[in-house]
Amino acid sequence: MSKVVYEKRDSVAWITMNRPEVKNAVDVEMHEQLSAAFEDFRDDPQLRVAVLTGAGDTFTAGADLRTHAPEWQTVGPMVGRERLEDGLSGITRGPLARITKPIVASIDGWCLGHGIELAMACDLRIASDRAQFGTFEVRRGMHSADGGIVRLVNTCGVGFTMELVLTGEPVTADRAFAANMVNRVVSHEQLADATELLVQQILRCDQAAIESAKETVHEIIGRPLHDQLRVEAMWGYALCGGNITVESRSQQFFDKTDAGRAGETATPLTGGR
Repeated sequence: MSKVVYEKRDSVAWITMNRPEVKNAVDVEMHEQLSAAFEDFRDDPQLRVAVLTGAGDTFTAGADLRTHAPEWQTVGPMVGRERLEDGLSGITRGPLARITKPIVASIDGWCLGHGIELAMACDLRIASDRAQFGTFEVRRGMHSADGGIVRLVNTCGVGFTMELVLTGEPVTADRAFAANMVNRVVSHEQLADATELLVQQILRCDQAAIESAKETVHEIIGRPLHDQLRVEAMWGYALCGGNITVESRSQQFFDKTDAGRAGETATPLTGGR
């Protein structure tokens, strides 16, 4: 049985970590299969959004220490330099970390260690109310090395990150939401439907626009304000001037027929193309 289930449903890639017997711990084989799935998602022009989730009652308990810890111990300190362009599970670092299409993490149950790195490497995170998050690897003599600390600091701030990485204690979904770690929290029973709704909200938007917006966000992180404003203007105006769908999508707005409108001229939300 494959350790990653990769399904293409219309324009959406569904990527499921599939080792429920060990809480979807990521061993070397799963890492390779996840990397292959994300590479295919990046390269398939028919796919617009990816959803990453876990089989059973857990997102993932993190890296499988039975396979990774011996490797890390035997290769020595140079392992960091050797793996700079090969992030664990594909999207945490290296070329696949620069995928411009949106990636959604749908999180149920435990999201631990490398699971946090995977979730934070996604663009949007939706969690069930029974999800819990923690960086327990500090209890084992390690800490995040694939973007966990970096993305937590960038998204949640120093204080919250320090709490996770210095105590090794878990936080609830509600606490994660308050810290901006996840975008939405829903009941366990609603997670599948809420994930599908989030996907449809993305799909109604213009693909070139959302990919450019994602690239802009990544490009401005860490720059001074003046540089951030220049990058946003350069990319934003270039998109407006070169995107052939602007006129037709604007006309839908004028005609009050664009998908997912609210208010007096509400329209149903349908998957855009």
